[in-house]
Amino acid sequence: MRRAPVQRRSAERLARILDACAGLLDETGYERLSTRAVAARAGVPIGSVYRFFGDKRAMAEALARRNLDSYAERITHRFTALDPRDWRGAVDAVLDEYLAMKRTVPGFALIDFGAQFLSGTRSRDALGPADEGADPNLRVAGLLTALLAAHLGRAPDATLHRTVLVAVEAADALLRLACRTDAAGDPGIVRETRELLRAYLARTLD
Repeated sequence: MRRAPVQRRSAERLARILDACAGLLDETGYERLSTRAVAARAGVPIGSVYRFFGDKRAMAEALARRNLDSYAERITHRFTALDPRDWRGAVDAVLDEYLAMKRTVPGFALIDFGAQFLSGTRSRDALGPADEGADPNLRVAGLLTALLAAHLGRAPDATLHRTVLVAVEAADALLRLACRTDAAGDPGIVRETRELLRAYLARTLD
């Protein structure tokens, strides 16, 4: 973002812009998305969009980051109802909340945390060390490592981070398959994904 909102009115305007972006992504896709269309949908001058974003890529990236923040809040809320020793329940919460967002959050099916968006503009294999923060799965793995470590009362060490990153990459591929088979997520593939994650994570978390 070019600038972060300071006043409440500015924050509300930014939220309207991102809401409009999300709705248009569902209706038109990323290629046909335009800053002018977003401004019209949000009911703001085009200059208001450019005050925050230089182009539609920056706007989509901000939406992806908002999705990740929302995901963190949902998982944290779910964790409060779990026994700290119940890592399997925590993993179920992580998977369930992702699928719930996939089914209900505007724009999420296309953007989620940036994975589809980045894959369409720049190969993740081409990302260098300085660009690692732009890799959506690295972002998600970092978030989940911190949340799981806090929930389980253990250090978020390199072993846990590596394990979670592998689990995130595997789940990402399998859930994409599940959603290609069924827009809401094929129940059989989701069930197999859940079992795979539990079996793999048991080596580190049991």
